[in-house]
Amino acid sequence: MHPSKVDRHHLHQLTDLPNVGPACEKDLRAIGIRVPAQVRGRDAYDMYAQLCLKTAVVHDPCVIDVFLSIVRFMAGEAAQPWWNFSKERKATLARDPLVR
Repeated sequence: MHPSKVDRHHLHQLTDLPNVGPACEKDLRAIGIRVPAQVRGRDAYDMYAQLCLKTAVVHDPCVIDVFLSIVRFMAGEAAQPWWNFSKERKATLARDPLVR
């Protein structure tokens, strides 16, 4: 869902989360996340590593940005577009490429 349309009081499906559409919903389900509450307290980089391992595919690193956006949202931050997290992800991976 586009971040501007997210309603924090209506989080019943994964697609109710910011930046999550059908493809991301499928990715989240692949790593065992079925409902938005299951994102709370997770690590976006670990989620990405799990997804790559589970699917045997190295996914686009922008997936980390989406995961960061939903983890932060579930931690109480405002909904933001996924690309707002790209700079942070790039800096984190440059500092520690084994984070994945």
